Amino acid sequence: MSAPSRRLLRPSLVVALGVVAASILSGCTAAVPMQSADGANDPDCAQVVVHLPDTVGPDSDPQQRRETDAQGTGAWGTPSTVLLRCGVESPAISDLPCNDVQGVDWLSDDGPEDGDTFTFTTYGRTPAVQVVVSAEVGSTALFDLADAVGYLPEDGRGCVGVDDLPSVGDPADTSTDAPSESPAP
Repeated sequence: MSAPSRRLLRPSLVVALGVVAASILSGCTAAVPMQSADGANDPDCAQVVVHLPDTVGPDSDPQQRRETDAQGTGAWGTPSTVLLRCGVESPAISDLPCNDVQGVDWLSDDGPEDGDTFTFTTYGRTPAVQVVVSAEVGSTALFDLADAVGYLPEDGRGCVGVDDLPSVGDPADTSTDAPSESPAP
């Protein structure tokens, strides 16, 4: 082979190897198929998505963020162990457990009987965010997502507990606060 032919072969070989490497790498990081929530096009969801962390989950096994194919979504882990959808309907008053995680209130649905996944939905923020996590990751992902979800505006509602209920007094107390009436003369 002549020297000019070798010079042309080298760049072609480099380009071909680059294409093969890109094909292999892109096959490993395929987008996670998801469905957008009805309100995913809300500008507040865009704020959440651009602030999503690169990793979530326990420090011992952090889950890496992956690309998704739907607006207002996020996914972590291979296979996916954390799925996020922004723009879901804000929940009404609920009897589900409600917990504050770094200033964000979450309703907790224990999920299916087998306990493999758990669903958390923000409470008191509109639009709402729903996060489905595997049992291995659990609620630790909520701590990692709190900053991003904190960009959603609060709507005035929040978790309440027994301590938030009005006091009715001690049931053994028979005194009343009503003014006493004096007998008419």
